Amino acid sequence: MSISLKKGGSLNLTKEVPGLKKVMFGLGWEMKPGTPLDLDASVFILNSKLKLPSDEHFVFYNNLRSPDGSIQHTGDNRTGFGDDDDEMILCNLDLIDAAVFEILITVSIHEAEARGHSFGSLKDAYIRLYDVENKREILRYDLDEKNTTDAGMVFGKIQKQGTEWRFIAVGEGNGMSGLQGFVDKYV
Repeated sequence: MSISLKKGGSLNLTKEVPGLKKVMFGLGWEMKPGTPLDLDASVFILNSKLKLPSDEHFVFYNNLRSPDGSIQHTGDNRTGFGDDDDEMILCNLDLIDAAVFEILITVSIHEAEARGHSFGSLKDAYIRLYDVENKREILRYDLDEKNTTDAGMVFGKIQKQGTEWRFIAVGEGNGMSGLQGFVDKYV
């Protein structure tokens, strides 16, 4: 049975799902009628200083794999059409470098400022964590629709605390700075 998280909620993955190794982050959204948007899921693999150890630790539509192969983006979905996950990111927790402290899962709107787009044009946005080996959804976080003026958002993050992994539902926007705002913050 899947756990539903609220903004700020967290789940200790190591304790709740013993032996968890391979997960999939599924991100989905539906557009309000008449609003074609291109959303992009990205992952920032951060060290203890909350910075990218290298440019290759930024996984997105132009860099689909982390340097150690632990995280893989399955590709860009430019339309968001369909009922299932619009973009997916695969993660093998056992392969993540020991120096990694946090993995941020973000979504940004491509060319939002130039086109006047924001998350207010979306409905039913979510992130879910799926256990690949056991074929079951572990948790789901439905994004609050109050972030109407943001063009970029941290949907969630996985933090390493000692030998344990914890998922945190963030739901925090970054205004109109979009993907570039995240890059500027974590490089």
